[in-house]
Amino acid sequence: MANFNTFFLPLTLSFLFASLVSATFYQTLSPDQLRSREKLTHIRFYFHEQITNEKPSLLIIDPPKIMADSPLPFGSMVVIENRLTIGPDVESKRIGKAQGFYLSATQRPGLDLEIVMSFTLTFLEGEFNGSTLCVSGRNEIMLPVREMPIIGGTGAFRFARGFVHARSVKVDYHKGDATVEYNVYVYHYSSTTTTTSSSHQHVNEGLNFMTDPILSKI
Repeated sequence: MANFNTFFLPLTLSFLFASLVSATFYQTLSPDQLRSREKLTHIRFYFHEQITNEKPSLLIIDPPKIMADSPLPFGSMVVIENRLTIGPDVESKRIGKAQGFYLSATQRPGLDLEIVMSFTLTFLEGEFNGSTLCVSGRNEIMLPVREMPIIGGTGAFRFARGFVHARSVKVDYHKGDATVEYNVYVYHYSSTTTTTSSSHQHVNEGLNFMTDPILSKI
């Protein structure tokens, strides 16, 4: 019995001490301590969907045999791997890729397209090289600007939250080719504890980002 107490008493005291330390830490942790490292980043780039070139960036998976006058009949699934570039020209500097899928989610015929998208933006250049953002939401193609939520990310964008604005620059609704401007607004955690003043600058040959500590506290 003496040996039993000799072994377990120090162990019990260690767990008790650890619990008290943890409780003290969480009780004194303020949301401002987390927000002080959170920043809002704005990234602008162009998303290219190409069907007519020799290596299409999308594939339509067995479209339903209904509503033939619609370029994307209700229920169609499309898989994409689209190029992301600095400028609206598809041959401008590539900074990443969009991979995922979308579904045609409207039963209305014609060009009045509504799709539900889920895709990952993978950055291959600059400060966020190797990091990703996950976007999932409804995209009503005919609207001038569409908004979709950012539901997470990896790398520099762990715990990310925010939204994207998509604006069509050039679209061929019958062939399927499209160039879309994306403006990404994402909250994520800075790797440093210092807060910088509001700024707007060019990073890595055209990847634009904006950090605003006032907005990050909303």
